[in-house]
Amino acid sequence: MGPLLGRRMMLLTHTGRISGRRRQVVVEVVAHDPHNRCWTVASGYGPQAQWYRNLRHVPGATIQTGRHRHHVSAYFLSPDEGAEVMAEYAPRHPRAARLLCRYLRLPCDGTADSYRAAGRQIPFVRLVEFGVRNA
Repeated sequence: MGPLLGRRMMLLTHTGRISGRRRQVVVEVVAHDPHNRCWTVASGYGPQAQWYRNLRHVPGATIQTGRHRHHVSAYFLSPDEGAEVMAEYAPRHPRAARLLCRYLRLPCDGTADSYRAAGRQIPFVRLVEFGVRNA
């Protein structure tokens, strides 16, 4: 399915925190830094999403973007980092940003400040390819 997902979506393969089994989920890439080989994703179901909870327990995972696979480690962004990610994401994908805020019941009037406030509430995860420093 890699070629079908394109650059904006990725297949995340992670380890179940209870079962220890391989689990997969498709998530949207909200930011990509090719220089540092890292991808940032948001948990649209909040911190209770199973994949998010699994990465909290076992941060090593594999992602597939297009035809490429990468072994990554998960780093959980602070609320302030999430605010900046959301403020940068919203102008590029305004409809998706509005829908995410609405789904999570976060107030948002479409301004950069309101997206920053929403981003402080949304769990963001940066997936960094193994062996990369300073991402």
